[in-house]
Amino acid sequence: MTNTLEAREFQSLLRRLDELLREVGRFADPVAQAHTREIVQALLDVHGAGLEHILGHIDAAGDAGSAVLGKCVADDVAAGLLLLHGLHPLDLNQRVQQALEQVRPLLHSHGGDVELVGILDGVVRLRLRGSCHGCASSAVTMKQTIEDAIIARAPDAVGLEVDGAVEQPTTTPDGRPLVVLSSL
Repeated sequence: MTNTLEAREFQSLLRRLDELLREVGRFADPVAQAHTREIVQALLDVHGAGLEHILGHIDAAGDAGSAVLGKCVADDVAAGLLLLHGLHPLDLNQRVQQALEQVRPLLHSHGGDVELVGILDGVVRLRLRGSCHGCASSAVTMKQTIEDAIIARAPDAVGLEVDGAVEQPTTTPDGRPLVVLSSL
């Protein structure tokens, strides 16, 4: 599995690509705008088709291929690329569950845990449990740990509501609120 820094670098590259595409919209020449967007889409289509074929070969390899696919899914960068192309084999719920399993040992070491309340319209709803619930320093640490894990595993989540978080909401790099305080 890649480390969180690599996953963040990958997300940073995706944000930069998005910024560049928005800049294309400011080109004075509509033909240049359309041509640039077509080039980017063609590149995405080529890479997506190639990845689809690679996944087909992995699937055809049986158990060995399943092991490789498991490693790819556990790698934040490879999984992000699969997600970008709509090829990730796990749905949002499964990826959120993976993220929570990843952080549970740390949560348990602080006497806490996290429960997935549900996912509605891409918003992940969680509840902190145990001694970290309501404790400012623990809750902030837990919230950041959970955020990082979910961003890495499920960057397509549109929001995160954490019952028991005590800090002001943060935003994603594009300005969307990531954590919304709530009483579930």
